[in-house]
Amino acid sequence: MSRIESFKRALEEKRAVKIIAGIDNFDIENIKKVVAAASNSGASAIDICADSDIVSMVRHMTDLPLFVSSVKPQELAHAVILGADAVELGNFDALYKKGQSFTAAQVLKLAEETKELIGNDVFFCVTIPGEIEIAEQIELARKLEDLGVDLIQTEGHFSNESPSNGVRGLIERAELTISNTIELSRNIELPIMTATGINPTTASLAFAAGASAIGCGSCINKLDSEIAMLAVSRSLVEIAERNAQYTVELV
Repeated sequence: MSRIESFKRALEEKRAVKIIAGIDNFDIENIKKVVAAASNSGASAIDICADSDIVSMVRHMTDLPLFVSSVKPQELAHAVILGADAVELGNFDALYKKGQSFTAAQVLKLAEETKELIGNDVFFCVTIPGEIEIAEQIELARKLEDLGVDLIQTEGHFSNESPSNGVRGLIERAELTISNTIELSRNIELPIMTATGINPTTASLAFAAGASAIGCGSCINKLDSEIAMLAVSRSLVEIAERNAQYTVELV
């Protein structure tokens, strides 16, 4: 089974876990730790930035399916040449911090340009901007479905406000992406990956909302210890596997 086929299988079984190093993370040592944690925990995929040297390095580090994220179609197409198994237009959340924003029309145009460059044989994921109106999100998702996109990723929003303490703060951060997952899962056939604020506390909520996959970044890549990264990644994989088992039992 090819790397991307193994990821597709995890999607079908609603147990896919993508560990995100970060679209704006160029810290080589941090990325190595994140990749090691993902590989050793049984995660379904790793997601990294589109820097050519980093893509080549990670491709030689792991046999995990490799996602490369960018908002530039040319970078995504080049990543495929370097060994990426999948490309992702998005992970916009990190870019909001820099004052960038994306409309539905802009995302669709970028998706069309990317699809033209990569063709139909490369697994293609697109992030739906979490802050546009839900009706626009649904309309965009349907257009992406018609375009031949393989996976939709939801997201929350970036805020400068300090979150609440404890579990309440964790749930508040994930609230928007989970509600977006619920709405989109009711209106499209594409599998959905829920990201932003997804961690061992909120992962089960994402799957309950209709996600086939979770994208987990800051709960791992912000940790200092590789052991801690591994522990969190394993916890997420265990949650995903329980969801898959529960789904099978329902059927």
